[in-house]
Amino acid sequence: MSARKQAVLDAIDAANRQDPNIEDGQPVELIYGQRMSTEMDRLFPDASDMLQIAARGQHVERWKLARNEYPEGRAGYLAWRKAQGVHHAEVVMGLMQQAGYDADDIDATGRMLRKQGIKRDDEVQALEDVICFVFLKWYFAPFAAKHSAEKIQRIVEKTARKMSAEGRARVLQEFDLPENLAAAFQD
Repeated sequence: MSARKQAVLDAIDAANRQDPNIEDGQPVELIYGQRMSTEMDRLFPDASDMLQIAARGQHVERWKLARNEYPEGRAGYLAWRKAQGVHHAEVVMGLMQQAGYDADDIDATGRMLRKQGIKRDDEVQALEDVICFVFLKWYFAPFAAKHSAEKIQRIVEKTARKMSAEGRARVLQEFDLPENLAAAFQD
């Protein structure tokens, strides 16, 4: 691993260690970033430095933009998510600049974190696939336990729509989903 990539990953981890939200004795976003890197390495072992950095920085300092500071409902949620993407991109891009990355690499990482080019840019799509795998692997069961079957079905369908065909096929291979949920991942 290059020294500058390690410097950026370490800086993202240092920022996420400040997360006041704790799970199993560790900051929530630190755990999330590490899970993202683990899945990125597993799903895309030849990922570029920029894609690896984007995966680790996907939720950098997420707690700084509280969901309750945005209106209730879907419009408020989407505005919050967009603001999060911009914030994550700005933080990570700054860390990359400090580590000596060039403008093109920094801009590419920012586009990934802002989800610009999903379904059109292979690296943005790869990041989205990793995000969906992390959700399904570590966050879906606790989420499902708190919500109605109808809401779970809608969320799974939205998740599947964001993924590449290859990602959806891999979900069907790796997860034992009930038939109604698995149907969302079938082409």
